[in-house]
Amino acid sequence: MEDFGYSERVRGIFERAAFVNDVGIELQGLGEGWCETSLKLLPKHLQQDNVVHAGVVATMADHTAGAAAGTLIQDDQIVLTAEFKINLLRPGRGGKLRCHSKVLKPGRMFTVVESDVFCNWDGEEKRVAKALVTLAVVSKDRRS
Repeated sequence: MEDFGYSERVRGIFERAAFVNDVGIELQGLGEGWCETSLKLLPKHLQQDNVVHAGVVATMADHTAGAAAGTLIQDDQIVLTAEFKINLLRPGRGGKLRCHSKVLKPGRMFTVVESDVFCNWDGEEKRVAKALVTLAVVSKDRRS
């Protein structure tokens, strides 16, 4: 598949996202309509019961979905999350999270993406969450 400039655009999304950088989410791979990220788990990512905080999982699912959608937009557009639903399927544990997001339905005004978040737990990768994210496609000039 040809790139059409989305690699540079999506890498820029990660470079400019201060909160996502502070959390530690890293871009691992991308292609037309998909994106994959990872996160090395640290004590700051855990809640009081020593499992990954739901906010960390949700942030990863949301941002990775936005990056997947970002591979399908024009240079003069951006995507903004309009809605998302996340199912937390099991506690996140282990040393690392991985998220894979895939565009289900691209559109001129809205794009729908699914995100799956996995953890490496006892040497086995297990799904910890599934999210469905709706992103508005807007002109860079009209962000409101």
